[in-house]
Amino acid sequence: MKRAGYNKPKESVFSAEEGYVKMFLRGRPVTLHMPQALTGSYRLQATTELPAHKLKMEWVYGYRGRDCRSNLYLLPTGEIVYFIASVVVLYNVEEQLQRHYLGHNDDVKCLAVHPDRVTMATGQVTGTSKDGKQLPPHVRVWDSVSLNTLHVIGSGFFDRGISCVSFSKSNGGAHLCAVDDSNEHILSVWDWQKEGKLAEVKCSNESVLAASFHPTEANLIITCGKSHILFWTMEGNTLSKKQGIYEKQEKPKYVLCLAFSENGDVITGDSSGNLVIWGKGTNRISTAVQGAHEGGIFSLCVLNDGTLVSGGGKDRKVILWDRQYHKVQETEIPEAFGPVRTIAEGKNDGLFIGTTRNCILQGTLSGGYCPIVQGHTDELWGLAAHPSEDKFVSCGQDKLIHYWDPTSHQPIWSKTLEEQSQSVGFHPSGSVIAVGMQTARWMVFDVETKDLITVHTDGNEKISVMRYSPDGNFLAIGSHDNYVYVYSVAENGRKYSRVGRCSGHSSFITHLDWSTDSHYIVTNSGDYEVLYCAKSQVRWAQQSRDQRCLSP
Repeated sequence: MKRAGYNKPKESVFSAEEGYVKMFLRGRPVTLHMPQALTGSYRLQATTELPAHKLKMEWVYGYRGRDCRSNLYLLPTGEIVYFIASVVVLYNVEEQLQRHYLGHNDDVKCLAVHPDRVTMATGQVTGTSKDGKQLPPHVRVWDSVSLNTLHVIGSGFFDRGISCVSFSKSNGGAHLCAVDDSNEHILSVWDWQKEGKLAEVKCSNESVLAASFHPTEANLIITCGKSHILFWTMEGNTLSKKQGIYEKQEKPKYVLCLAFSENGDVITGDSSGNLVIWGKGTNRISTAVQGAHEGGIFSLCVLNDGTLVSGGGKDRKVILWDRQYHKVQETEIPEAFGPVRTIAEGKNDGLFIGTTRNCILQGTLSGGYCPIVQGHTDELWGLAAHPSEDKFVSCGQDKLIHYWDPTSHQPIWSKTLEEQSQSVGFHPSGSVIAVGMQTARWMVFDVETKDLITVHTDGNEKISVMRYSPDGNFLAIGSHDNYVYVYSVAENGRKYSRVGRCSGHSSFITHLDWSTDSHYIVTNSGDYEVLYCAKSQVRWAQQSRDQRCLSP
């Protein structure tokens, strides 16, 4: 039996005699010593006014193409819409301006544009509140002009997340279908304006990669994915299905994408590289183009003139087909940008192409493509700002280092490493960067040439933080082995000699910072402990609580 108040959080305690505040984070006591000059006037319950200024998101780097599909569209406003993490980005490429829909609380996985080309639907995964509670996955319907949320659909109904979403087209877009990420991948249809569910059915035990209403038949929905293409008819609140019949055609392992021709045929691209055309109103193949691509076809886009553009995975080709599915033109995406993930029609003969390496390219079949959005393809862990210029560097588990220019929002350069990186820090001169790896190695690179200057190894676990002292004469390295390694630095960041290491933490180092005089280090660990280290003697120092650190 639990006693009363058992789960009540412990309150903070202030000791004026000892000059510290003791607080509790997830039940762990954390003692924070304050500068001695503040101990006489400090009040634990004192409140201060919030700052007059607020932060506003200006730019989001990157695009989620690695594991999401059909998530790039051109809007009448001249903006392209796509998502990355929990943010939906509306990007005007010509004016170099972004707007952001920020209604989601966790990763967005799918996107649909209403026939009015103003209303959007975006589905997200299960979220987590600030106090650690699960927030249910749901679909948000919102206005792309005002960025106002209009409706929230399916909160409490969907499981894990939503992988596909689509508006109906022939009835004014009154209905919305969605497929969730549950084991049975439930397909559901909603009257989104009333936020009411009209029908639901178990779609498939295998992954579902696309779902779409037919453009002219209001009650017909097509879904496809691993080992299946299904034609669903909705009558009342019942969804009944017909499987696609391949007959003499070899059934592919995956049906990867679908689109609709001008006359209402269903076009699919599969993992065998075949274009398959299913006759309108049937579940049978009318035409097939065998080996249209080498490897899978990841995207199909029917252009306004009725021609078709397909995008390949393995071959990275973008191919234009006429209405009879004869090849007209093809081009290849450079390997550095990765396979094609999705294709959207632009102005005139332009195309926007999202790739599996989280890039968005703009161009034409005849003129080639240039990147307008680039990002990382896996978790991003290292980030550091240039000490004196408007530039920054990022690195992560995709083995990429990007050195960014915030004015153009493009990398000045990119470099691929042989292993995953975890942290990065700038020398105060701005001439070199130190990059910590997941293998306990760390490297120093010349910022201008990208050349490797030196390589060292400390401990046997990943390096979580790299931080140079303000005077540039020392480098502190925080490791997951609970130690901070300290190096002396000479020749403007080109020569390193280990001074020693700080021990005392009982968990991995998460953060560290230097005092402004470069004599002391303050560190934080995975168990929320805060310690201070005197650099000159490489030992923990109580008196450093009166020093000012670089970062508040």
